[in-house]
Amino acid sequence: MLRYILLRLFGLLLVLLVVSFITFGMLYNVPGGPFDQYEQPLSAAALANVKAKYNLDKPFYVVWASYVAHAARGDFGTSYSAENKSILEIFQQQWGTSVQLGLMALAWSVPLGVTLGVVAALRPNSATDYLVRFVAILGTTVPNFAIAVFMTFLLSVVWKLLPTGGWLPIKDPRTLVMPVFIFGILPFGVLVRYARNGILEVFTQDYMRTARAKGVPFVRVLFKHGLRNVLIPLITVLAPIIPNALTGSAILEKIFRINGIGRYFIDSIGQRDYPMVMALVLIVTVLWGISYLAGDVLYTVADPRVRLRR
Repeated sequence: MLRYILLRLFGLLLVLLVVSFITFGMLYNVPGGPFDQYEQPLSAAALANVKAKYNLDKPFYVVWASYVAHAARGDFGTSYSAENKSILEIFQQQWGTSVQLGLMALAWSVPLGVTLGVVAALRPNSATDYLVRFVAILGTTVPNFAIAVFMTFLLSVVWKLLPTGGWLPIKDPRTLVMPVFIFGILPFGVLVRYARNGILEVFTQDYMRTARAKGVPFVRVLFKHGLRNVLIPLITVLAPIIPNALTGSAILEKIFRINGIGRYFIDSIGQRDYPMVMALVLIVTVLWGISYLAGDVLYTVADPRVRLRR
């Protein structure tokens, strides 16, 4: 297994090189630049000096190679839009909020989604099953910004129960309710569907019918044989959900005025902040790679028949 993990990590390095090359190439060659946003356009001499300061007066591949060399040492450069702050300082200030939002959303959506999926599977075609499936479909099909607008109008404008935005976990915990709930709706809906379908499929297998016919307690059949065989698809689904949650939601952070890294990512794209966009893309790529690697390793824990090979 160690050899498999090392090979996967080496492959992740190659993926990072390819992703960084493509991302930087698209940013570098897109019309406009990071210093074309001023109300008073810079003169040709001033623009040349600024480009020379940030090493943008050289060919694309030279700038990309220089960025990769510095990033490998943990130096992601300085933000163009916040000149006095390095990229690492911005991450320290804002990523924690996005991580809090994601972890809180996962804390309720993962256990509740799996539990209600199992409950719906144990009572197929019942009122409970239809209700759970309806909520899951809404969570996976309705955009979260539409849910955010509706809930803000209803709970904040009409009923005045919750504030319209902000992120004050200690001073005003009510500010957490809507963003945490809305951010967890999509993972909740996905997990409900996979848990329900997995349990329904497992309970049709011969060994499950045999165990129940031999008088094995239903709870033992469910947890030891049923849920364990559903872990593989659930792990597969959770692999992309976790990195998405830990990197925040640009739309929700914009709507609820949360100073997270997702909101800053959208602002950085509009401002052509190359170092910030590159750092965010590389970090998201690393999180996805590690998440899928962890999922592959967990397969062997969930099912001893699975073996990791080259």
